[in-house]
Amino acid sequence: ATTVAKVSSIGYPLSLDRIYALTGSPPPLPAGVILFVAKPTITIGNNSLIDISIPSILKVGKGALTKIGSYLKNEGIEQAVIFFGNGLIDMFGTDVMNSLKQEDIKVLEYSELDTVDIDEIITLAFAMPNKTQAVISIGGGKVIDAGKYAAFLRNLPFISVPTSSSSDGFSSASASLLVHGKRTSVPARLAYGIIVDTQVIRTAPEKFIYSGIGDMISKITALYDWIYEEKCGYSEVNDFAVMIAKKAVNSFVRTPYESIKDELFLKELVDSLAMSGIANEIAGSSAPTSGSEHLISHALDKILEIPQLHGIQVGIATYIMSKVQDHRYVRVETVLRETGFFDYAATLKMKRDDFIKAIDMAPSIKPFRHTYLHEENYREAAKKLVLEDEVLSKILV
Repeated sequence: ATTVAKVSSIGYPLSLDRIYALTGSPPPLPAGVILFVAKPTITIGNNSLIDISIPSILKVGKGALTKIGSYLKNEGIEQAVIFFGNGLIDMFGTDVMNSLKQEDIKVLEYSELDTVDIDEIITLAFAMPNKTQAVISIGGGKVIDAGKYAAFLRNLPFISVPTSSSSDGFSSASASLLVHGKRTSVPARLAYGIIVDTQVIRTAPEKFIYSGIGDMISKITALYDWIYEEKCGYSEVNDFAVMIAKKAVNSFVRTPYESIKDELFLKELVDSLAMSGIANEIAGSSAPTSGSEHLISHALDKILEIPQLHGIQVGIATYIMSKVQDHRYVRVETVLRETGFFDYAATLKMKRDDFIKAIDMAPSIKPFRHTYLHEENYREAAKKLVLEDEVLSKILV
């Protein structure tokens, strides 16, 4: 059978030379013109392989932020809009601007952004210059989600530059936005580029590293939920997505370290969080990386006036669910204890009653799923654990 490469409407930038490499046909337009088209879908005979997006740029390491210009130049991007998180222009603006200037990349607009209101982001997206070839977000979850969605609306490549490792949001294909005043996960697109400077991650407050640890360890219980869901006849597991997510979490939990700020530890954490986004892309949903533990956290977001960091809530919920599932709870407990996650969580004085309410509320967060918490006997087991577990007695009040 003949292998044919097709270009579909995903909306990623390819130079005409790269289109030629994919299609085997001469480019129909003058050299140097940039088209925003898709990554290839490979068709063999009458059978199509699953069409997934993966980042064209994935750079994780010390000093990566100062090389952002060369990374974009290599992809043929010459004009960009940049959104910074609050206060980050002063911290990182000079390095970023100098790097882009060295590669003759024009910054059409740049500003600090502190909104996740969907109406404001829609207005922002369509106010960007028509010459924009890429949207870059540098900062935490808010600015990453806002930039991601603005790029999605304009069908532009999104460059994700997180300054903390607090969750896998920088690599996900969705954005957490305010819709009619309520936090809502809305579909977007996987980042075209992910650039993470581990030196920047290291200087962020430790609570963000702990949050990333909690979010990463949750893949253990999320995968078990997904497999259980298939067993109960509610969904179909994608084995390749399971393999990617499992490799991501296993690589992380087996990383040797002396401090959570070790270069190797931070690189493995960020790499594994990025791989989680790929697993979701393959699955076509967040099922490989978000299960009953995330439902507890989402419920806490609704219950609490001021929720804790996402990954902190998820990490505690992961410990609870690993024991309910009777699955790898020793590994989960070891990682959360030895990294100092539990010690940090204990300082927050989170309440048992809130977790009990969140466990009861969890199934209503995603009624179309069927995790362990969608069954009453497992909810009762989780609530009993919250009340009686020795580890949790030192964390929850």
